[in-house]
Amino acid sequence: MTYLIGSERATISAGRKFRELLNAPGILRLPGAHNGQAALQARDAGFDALYLSGAAMTASMGLPDLGIITVDQVTFFIKQIVHASNLPLLVDGDTGYGETLNVMNMVRAFEDAGAGAVHLEDQLLPKKCGHLNDKKLATPHDMAMKVSAARKAAQDIVVIARTDAAASEGMDGAVDRAKLYIEAGADAIFPEALTNAEMFREFARRMPGVKLLANMTEFGRTPFYTASEFEDMGYSMVIWPVSSLRVANKAQADLYETIMRDGGTEAMLSRMQTREELYKTLRYHDYEALDKSIVETVLPSVDA
Repeated sequence: MTYLIGSERATISAGRKFRELLNAPGILRLPGAHNGQAALQARDAGFDALYLSGAAMTASMGLPDLGIITVDQVTFFIKQIVHASNLPLLVDGDTGYGETLNVMNMVRAFEDAGAGAVHLEDQLLPKKCGHLNDKKLATPHDMAMKVSAARKAAQDIVVIARTDAAASEGMDGAVDRAKLYIEAGADAIFPEALTNAEMFREFARRMPGVKLLANMTEFGRTPFYTASEFEDMGYSMVIWPVSSLRVANKAQADLYETIMRDGGTEAMLSRMQTREELYKTLRYHDYEALDKSIVETVLPSVDA
């Protein structure tokens, strides 16, 4: 009951909570949660923090990840995930939704909505998924200005700078940019779309003492590694950005195909979350107990 009951609200800011987790021993595991229900399920599985992916967000809205969405649309997702889970949330800030003042507005809006951390990337609009081809990059100086602006706007929120430079400027270019972004005020660096363990290790070796984030997205340029393997390579955080959405979308597609084929859903029942499981995840009865005018729900004997 993290949202409606005031005493359940955190006594420290989401940014400070995120920073404490980041500084704790071990790698911080950040599964993607594309809505409040996914956030609840991730929390129940034992995760201490979450990630909100721009790609998952836009896909859930039926849009491609091309920088189309607005700050206000993202804050809607932030609020529902934070209200549902009460976990510190790292949010994909894309390119900052504009230039210096826009970046500052984004940081303030995200922090006010409850985000604990945000990452900002050095692509130009229209931006693309980091694992796609022909990405256009801002100059290192322009990106450093955005990072500096984000730091000025931040109260407690953790600022992570992402660089997509490895694909076009090589390791030297990516490292040089990362060092400049740290000087500009970034708390951590996110080197995107590294393609093998040697690249991950080299980047970490050349950024001693810097907190680093690894992206373990499926169907991209990075081979599959576990959280412990990334930790051994020198990384402090790992995200699985779109995994929850991919699994949910595949299940939904199978459902609609089944209904079209069979005229019903019976063949999919074994793959469904039951009513009891849904209500347990939502803490349905806890909400009912807050309003004495609501008669406690009794589940049907046959789930429907």
